[in-house]
Amino acid sequence: MYGNRGVGAFAGRRASAVVLGAALLITGCSSSDDKGDEPDAGAGITQQPKESDPFWVNPDGTAARQVAQLVEDGRKSEADQIRKIAQQPVGEWISPENPEEQARGFTEGADKAGRTALLVLYNIPHRDCGQYSQGGAADGNAYRAFVDGVAKGIGDRPATVILEPDAVLHLVDGCTPGEFHEERYDLLKGAVAKLKGLKNTKVYLDAGNAGWGNPDQIHEPLKRAGIDQADGFSVNVSNFYSTEDSIAYGKQLSAKIGGKPFVIDTSRNGNGPYTEGAADERWCNPPGRALGETPTTKTSDPLVDAYLWVKRPGESDGECKGGPKAGEWWPEYALKLAEGSTP
Repeated sequence: MYGNRGVGAFAGRRASAVVLGAALLITGCSSSDDKGDEPDAGAGITQQPKESDPFWVNPDGTAARQVAQLVEDGRKSEADQIRKIAQQPVGEWISPENPEEQARGFTEGADKAGRTALLVLYNIPHRDCGQYSQGGAADGNAYRAFVDGVAKGIGDRPATVILEPDAVLHLVDGCTPGEFHEERYDLLKGAVAKLKGLKNTKVYLDAGNAGWGNPDQIHEPLKRAGIDQADGFSVNVSNFYSTEDSIAYGKQLSAKIGGKPFVIDTSRNGNGPYTEGAADERWCNPPGRALGETPTTKTSDPLVDAYLWVKRPGESDGECKGGPKAGEWWPEYALKLAEGSTP
């Protein structure tokens, strides 16, 4: 397995940005204090302590809605398990439709709660090399317009952006055809510059995972893609490699790009990577996995800026092992992830 494949899908397709923005304004985000702990009316989801986890918990996220439905159905034990997901901040994957409105809705909701929105941009042209999450912007101009829209939507509000999972990695592993390389470098560098031009936005350029290859292969491509201007890089997005292995990989890479810090996606790495079945599909909806370390900026390592849940636990990697399309909520898988983790 080289790339992440199936790294995500788009929350924005499930509700219009206008409806989403309205929903965020009426949910229980507190604007009066830093705790932001006023619950929403359905699942009773509150914010995590800001000093250890400054990222926003969306009280109207898919997992939160599932908790509310399970409670209504009298399935308390299952609701308690899914709450493990619903009560943690997860990445909001911005879809191509109305990116400005989505970014505005998420950052406004986060700002009202005194928190930082965690956004994921995954719309690079020729995305995922024809795999489960293939697609992306039609061309370079469409991608630039997409990034411009996100930037306008964020404005001066706090945001942390994970930029294009797998986009640099697939330039290195031979997945993305050579004729698209120069354009991709230009698009990524431009996106970093655009987002870093905002007042309160941090940007982490994705740098693959501990299982794909050697950091020697990716550090120069990261430089060409604008890592020097970014706040750092992300590793293990949508993957299952252990936090320990991810730290080791990140540190090797950091040493080659000026000591840049990094963030780790710990959303589903509680039991480490799957080692059975076909090697090229071990990454896709593997059984027996568990939630990993909960999101926090207190990592006890100066090079690790945060543990994040970039991939939204409970959403499918793709149509494999009985899963729905990439990014769709899979209740049974979500429940198994939660049950496999410690309280």
